[in-house]
Amino acid sequence: MINAGELRAGTTVERNGQLLEVLSFEHIKLGRGTAVVRTRLRNINTGAVTEETFRPEERFPRARIEKVEVQYLYRDGDSHVVMDTSTFEQTSLSAEQFAEAAKWLRESDHLNLLRYEDQVLGVEVPISVALQVTQTDPGFKGDTATGTFKPATLETGVVVDVPLFVATGDRIKVDTRTGKYSERAQ
Repeated sequence: MINAGELRAGTTVERNGQLLEVLSFEHIKLGRGTAVVRTRLRNINTGAVTEETFRPEERFPRARIEKVEVQYLYRDGDSHVVMDTSTFEQTSLSAEQFAEAAKWLRESDHLNLLRYEDQVLGVEVPISVALQVTQTDPGFKGDTATGTFKPATLETGVVVDVPLFVATGDRIKVDTRTGKYSERAQ
């Protein structure tokens, strides 16, 4: 069990038979009244986002989400096939379960499969991925000092903004949470 006052972003709880992920939380002290916890919750099954307020002492059962390391194998129509790296069991995931992960992954990349009581919830990609730039406008000598950006297409097909000095063929690191350029990859 977890108190509402202990909720943090990323925590998953069970409430009224539904799995809810905490997107954001805020502890608020109301004048002479008691404190409350205002949260934004995402229903993991439906994707619906709601805002709710709780007393800090309210308790919820904590949902234990199992993370299994898998390898991305290939795309099969609208589904994506992954393989458990320890049992070599293959699982086909729908586009909804795979969500935004497809734009950051290449075949044979590793990620985490999220499960709750034998039900697949989705996937979790690494925070940072290194991808090759397949197309971008050429940079010019002296373009390293400015803070301007240009669009670049990466090997997975996603377009991100990169500094002017990045050229076609360079490998860069991208933060998958924000979709922004981090640094050049080695």
